[in-house]
Amino acid sequence: MASFFETQVNEMQKAIPCMLMRGGTSKGTYYLDSDLPTDPAAREQALLRIMGSPDPRQIDGVGGAHPLTSKVAIVKKSQREGIDVDYLFVQVVVDEARTSTAQNCGNILAGVGPFAIETGLVDPQDGETVVSVYMENTDSIARQRILTPGKQVRYDGDATIDGVPGSHAPIMIEFVGVAGSSCGELFPTGNPVDEIDGIAVTMVDNGMPVVMIAADSLGLKGDEDIQDLENNQALKERVEAIRLEVGPLMNLGDVKDKTVPKMTIVSAPKNGGLINTRSFIPHRVHDAVGVLAGASVAVAATTPGAVGYDVAVIPEGDRKLCYVEHPTGALAVEVELSDDPETLDPKSTAIMRTARLLMSGTAYYIPE
Repeated sequence: MASFFETQVNEMQKAIPCMLMRGGTSKGTYYLDSDLPTDPAAREQALLRIMGSPDPRQIDGVGGAHPLTSKVAIVKKSQREGIDVDYLFVQVVVDEARTSTAQNCGNILAGVGPFAIETGLVDPQDGETVVSVYMENTDSIARQRILTPGKQVRYDGDATIDGVPGSHAPIMIEFVGVAGSSCGELFPTGNPVDEIDGIAVTMVDNGMPVVMIAADSLGLKGDEDIQDLENNQALKERVEAIRLEVGPLMNLGDVKDKTVPKMTIVSAPKNGGLINTRSFIPHRVHDAVGVLAGASVAVAATTPGAVGYDVAVIPEGDRKLCYVEHPTGALAVEVELSDDPETLDPKSTAIMRTARLLMSGTAYYIPE
């Protein structure tokens, strides 16, 4: 017999099965594509109401009142040869009634493999399961290696990532052919550096459109506290003016209502890494750095002439393990350079992340 809550709530609200997962340094709700409304407008309304947007606290939903905790993954069995699942990332804007699929999210991606196994989209192997993911937002592919002893996803382990307390099982993610996935080229203007409004910038897309600006060109040291940057209204207006101007140059069009490109202030590394960063995503300052944004920064910082190259400490060899420093630690990015001297596109980019299933059940919302 159904409980009082199941009977009453299901009659009064719409119900959608989902999982709440941490992926990397982000958190969001994960859905099977078949469980969501097929009409795009209806789907957007459902996601907005489930997350609690628009509201700065997202008090009437499950969102965490921050762009990093107001994210969605929509997953389905892939029909593409050699691909296990298709993944669509949706950024749910916290204080606006708006969602965006204009970008990818490498952190939320970390939870896609475990989610696919947990929901039966992928059959686990005993020991380790490789999950190939087609990323719909950027028309690119990632391969994830998930620990599955006894054919069950393992979440505990000894791997740590900055920005997440404790240790968990490692998930290795290799990105294949992501250079130019949103902008058409690794350096969409064809140049490693351009001048915008009197400021030297590097526009780069190695899986995430990023604009790199040297900290000293903005009168900064580069190691400022997050809150100090958040409170610097003049700085935020200057950075946003540059972002709006570079949008068309990066083949992104008018970016006024988009969450890309990400604006990243770079400076010399402080703790033995490749380079130090402070990232706007695009209007809030990131506690860390996005996975794919870090991949873009790592490749650009190792390119002669690009912003940050002059202060970067670049590892030796064709396969470089680069630590992109951020406010709460560093992101390890393994970049394998191309054998082709005619291209700057990396052969591959790999990042170690962790993920954890937090809750599984049903999300409820009141439709319009």
